[in-house]
Amino acid sequence: MSTVVLDSVTKVYPGGHLAVDRLSLRAEEGELLVLLGPSGCGKSTLLRMIAGLEEITSGDLYLNGHFANDLAPRDRDVAMVFQSGALYPHRSVRGNLSFPLEIAKADPNLTRERVVELSKALHIDETLDRRPGTLSGGQRQRVAMGRAIVRQPSIFLMDEPLSNLDAGMRTELRMEISSLVRALGVTTIYVTHDQVEALTLADRIAIINRGVLQDVGTPSQIYNDPATAFVAAFLSSQQINLLSAAVRTPQNQYIMLDFGLHQIIMPWSDPRAYALSQHTGSQIIVGIRPDGLAPLPDGADAPHFAGRVRTLEYHGHEWLAYLEVGIPAVSAPEPAPRANLNGHANGHANGNGHGGVGGRMRAMMRRFMPGATEEEPLPVEEAAAPGISGHHRRSDLVVRLGSRPVWRAGDHGRVGVDLSRIMLFTMEGNRIDPPRR
Repeated sequence: MSTVVLDSVTKVYPGGHLAVDRLSLRAEEGELLVLLGPSGCGKSTLLRMIAGLEEITSGDLYLNGHFANDLAPRDRDVAMVFQSGALYPHRSVRGNLSFPLEIAKADPNLTRERVVELSKALHIDETLDRRPGTLSGGQRQRVAMGRAIVRQPSIFLMDEPLSNLDAGMRTELRMEISSLVRALGVTTIYVTHDQVEALTLADRIAIINRGVLQDVGTPSQIYNDPATAFVAAFLSSQQINLLSAAVRTPQNQYIMLDFGLHQIIMPWSDPRAYALSQHTGSQIIVGIRPDGLAPLPDGADAPHFAGRVRTLEYHGHEWLAYLEVGIPAVSAPEPAPRANLNGHANGHANGNGHGGVGGRMRAMMRRFMPGATEEEPLPVEEAAAPGISGHHRRSDLVVRLGSRPVWRAGDHGRVGVDLSRIMLFTMEGNRIDPPRR
């Protein structure tokens, strides 16, 4: 059973830097799990802890059902592919591929057969007698993958293996990695900051920010129903529109999202209406992807925004319009301590109940940083709107127009809103969920 289980794993580096914060996650047998997040979020640190290259500060790691915190790297039955390939420059491609089997004292005839067979599968059979310095970047990464695969480990760990390649080569190798991993049926954990890689490769995606697990799910779940505003903003090919709105219920007839200069009406028949009504009188974050907006003909009656077209962008297969509508854009809130004021775990937004406790994190930080002091509380006005304070951005709506623009810069435009596709978050960035039945 080739599974990887992380149970409340934390990594604190010397000096007190918290890289991974009480993260719990499970990779199932044969699954390709992608760890996605911005640079420095802790995803590579997590991978290195699984490989045994970094010690776990606290929490438990289980590999194939066995406690693995204290196992040496060679005893974990994992193989790792690094960003740089990390090949032996003095050995030929054949020598690099055969090295793990030579160390394991495998039968030389079996080693030769496996190296030739694998080199053909990776399309590097013509380079077997060449050294890494004479290969292209794509060929070197194929050799690195082959060296990891050749000894048939139970778990693959891949740390941004395509980030140093050009776009065309990334696409080609991405398809090869996907087909190879699935053909072998090996549990694989793949680290990347590229959302296209994540969406196209993954069986499931785990999104991390500042060492905190934000969301876990299939690519379609994560994209269409993100658990936090950060996930919605990060997993978006074009910039998502994040807007602040006040929730109102005029005479209890309907839900109104009040953006100031614009109002959007949501009927009570919407599955989210009741949950949204619990925030009446409060500000929330409304997320709308550019393809959730569409130009609206004059006279058409539908929920909409209106404004001046500031500029158009041509992206080859489509146009994007930037519409000035006078609504301040907000930034996705950063992870907060994962406990409420009473110290109770708030159930982090991955839906698995794996959230940590902010009080414990602060206690741990005081332990490793004795001189650290608690932060000053924010003024009430700032604490009520963490996504707005300190961020001044243009009030442009990004609208996807398709292959033919219907506007020119300077035109007045109206865009209809697909209510089924808007995303609703608290000002802390957590998804507003409909009640469960």
